[in-house]
Amino acid sequence: MAALELAMQGLAVFVSAARKRSEVKQSFSQLAGVSLLKPLKGVDPNLISNLETFFTLDYPKFEILLCVQDQDDPAVDVCKKLLGKYPNVDARLFTGGKKVGINPKINNLMPGYEGAKYGLVWICDSGIRVKPDTLTDLTNQMTEKVGLVHGLPYVADRQGFAATLEQVYFGTSHPRSYISANVTGIKCVTGMSCLMRKDVLDQAGGLVAFAQYIAEDYFMAKAIADRGWKFSMATQVALQNSGSYSIGQFQSRMIRWTKLRVNMLPATVLEPVSECFLASLIIGWAAHYIFRWDMMVFFMCHCLAWFLSDYIQLTGVQGGPLCFSKLDFAVAWFIRESMAVQIFLSALWDPTISWRTGRYRLRCGGTAEEILDV
Repeated sequence: MAALELAMQGLAVFVSAARKRSEVKQSFSQLAGVSLLKPLKGVDPNLISNLETFFTLDYPKFEILLCVQDQDDPAVDVCKKLLGKYPNVDARLFTGGKKVGINPKINNLMPGYEGAKYGLVWICDSGIRVKPDTLTDLTNQMTEKVGLVHGLPYVADRQGFAATLEQVYFGTSHPRSYISANVTGIKCVTGMSCLMRKDVLDQAGGLVAFAQYIAEDYFMAKAIADRGWKFSMATQVALQNSGSYSIGQFQSRMIRWTKLRVNMLPATVLEPVSECFLASLIIGWAAHYIFRWDMMVFFMCHCLAWFLSDYIQLTGVQGGPLCFSKLDFAVAWFIRESMAVQIFLSALWDPTISWRTGRYRLRCGGTAEEILDV
């Protein structure tokens, strides 16, 4: 339960800090120009509405750099439609990419990165949706000693059980580890929405230096931290709003992330003991061995306390009423917790991952090699 208590304390600190920081405006960040790098591939039902939220940002000085690898990608037409609709927004479309390594996201972003004209770069995934003041919120946290500002990943309200499952995960298990890590000083960053100092990235070799990794976000954050810069978390979440989702896609995504963590950080092999059911079994056995308490009663009580804490945490991250019932939450929570060990074992079974259009074999330390079909 210590991890739960730390997560709840971290969430309280996060919410309190968010309220305070939202009232503080840094003069430096108010004036700083931002280059938004947007990697795009394919379309889904929500792509155009998600992208449009960036064209309506309320910020005095920014540019949107839309990057599409394939010139025949249907995302190109979506970009051209928005460029025509918002001619007064400083936005450009880059197609073709530039092959500098095995990471397809880096390859796609290279022309946009090289054409960026501002000192701050905001790398933001295609499925993210923003509010008009999201960029202001990010730059307000980019104070003098901060080199990277990131958002807590969460999921927008959507219809269907698969969406509920994803929202429960990003409101319970994921923020528990994400916030706890950041509260305790561990650098834990996802690349869904990251604002970074371009000169610091350039000192590390630019985007090219991270093209050998699949988890480029982890290594970019590490490079920034190694140069003495601090991290800050935005007061707004990084709101994922992909129009394409299913239980299978969620499971595949979790397996891919676990594979990356295991190869980058070998200590990840201990990760299953932080999940509810296995942790409750271990603690229940210890309580029975030491105090002679009934193991199953302790297990059930511990799981119930975990379940209630997760629900409280989810409502805190949501910041408002949930779009699904308590019964839906209970079912999704139980299924997600039941999947945890199976996802971990699946990740250990096969060291290869499929991402975007390629397949890759992971190596210890985080590097990878592309598997080419002969």
